[in-house]
Amino acid sequence: MSGNTNASLFEFLLRQGDNTLVLGQRLSEWCGHGPVLEEDIALANIALDLVGQTQLWLALACEVEGTGRSADDLAMLRDVWDFRNLLLVEQPNRDFGMTILRQFLFDQWHLLQLHALAESSEDRVAAIATKAEREVRYHVERSSEAVIALGDGTEESHGRMQGALDRLTPYIGEMFEADAVDAALVRDGVAPEPARLKPAYDSAVAAVLSEATLSMPSVPVAQTGGRSGKRHTEHLGHMLTQMQWLQRAYPGAEW
Repeated sequence: MSGNTNASLFEFLLRQGDNTLVLGQRLSEWCGHGPVLEEDIALANIALDLVGQTQLWLALACEVEGTGRSADDLAMLRDVWDFRNLLLVEQPNRDFGMTILRQFLFDQWHLLQLHALAESSEDRVAAIATKAEREVRYHVERSSEAVIALGDGTEESHGRMQGALDRLTPYIGEMFEADAVDAALVRDGVAPEPARLKPAYDSAVAAVLSEATLSMPSVPVAQTGGRSGKRHTEHLGHMLTQMQWLQRAYPGAEW
């Protein structure tokens, strides 16, 4: 593997691991605060799935980087500008409707991406994607059902879900943008062209939203910058303060 390809693969693995890490952390914030016990446990389990996927992606990133850093180092010792997650996943929970809608929008993309990555020319990427895809199929089923139930529910639940969709739609476009990292991986057959996933994504999302009686708003300009680390919202910094405080307060502590 050439140096340029190696660097692109490392960047790609950070993007994968940071998406699942940040979203897993967001979902963990519901632990003990869910609207009902079943939802509390379900969100915690999905968070655990995502953190488990994070471990695999970031461990492989460390292997590719070859500097001796660990997955824990990448998760706990990087600052905001070093994270490569989608802006969508760092958005705050706000309420249950926002959490479910954010999860749904990510899940639909995540499943399509993992399905494509299962055919990656990089065997280690394909192996992680194949394992993660089985978990994410459940995530998609669950978030889709919840969006339909809440969107086509009471007047209040419908209003909250439509408000969440209006707020989060500007962050969808970032999933399908491409840069030099993507071009290198597409060329080598490691990852799919991001835009290739968009038609299937739009179709799957539209079908669920129609059943949920929700309307996709028009968004002239997508909010981007998270994948490159050039721009994050203020929410990520606040989240990392909570997530990383123990390691930063007691550097190198082990238990």
